[in-house]
Amino acid sequence: MTEETDKVLALEIGADDYVTKPFGILEVLARVKALLRRAHHNGTGEVDENKEVIIKDIVINANKRKAMIRGERLDLTPKEFDLLLLLASNPGKTFSRHELLEKVWGYAFAGYEHTITSHINRLRIKIETDLNHPKYILTSWGTGYRFSE
Repeated sequence: MTEETDKVLALEIGADDYVTKPFGILEVLARVKALLRRAHHNGTGEVDENKEVIIKDIVINANKRKAMIRGERLDLTPKEFDLLLLLASNPGKTFSRHELLEKVWGYAFAGYEHTITSHINRLRIKIETDLNHPKYILTSWGTGYRFSE
């Protein structure tokens, strides 16, 4: 595999970041600090410990990092959870793939948009009853994705 393929594969299966050799310790520390900031803060920079989003038959508890659908717990990767929480917290708002990369993964590298498509597809498999007619995660053709209102 190529180095780029390795990076894409790691990010698609849920990695938060990817560091190649050789690397400097200051770079690794900066990346860890950035990951910790994203893990503990919402978009405003304030910790929202009690956030719970309820839309239709989906309940997402941000503090417990738990999502339920029709009373059943969803088995989500950390990135799938973050993506679902972001979309469900903003029903009707369309996010481009680029915006989703920035907000969920914390970076905006061109060429990684396929990561978003893969994660959206896996999320749909887990929450939609009919993949041909999704009722939760909708596609805004030519733009990106949105959660139903």
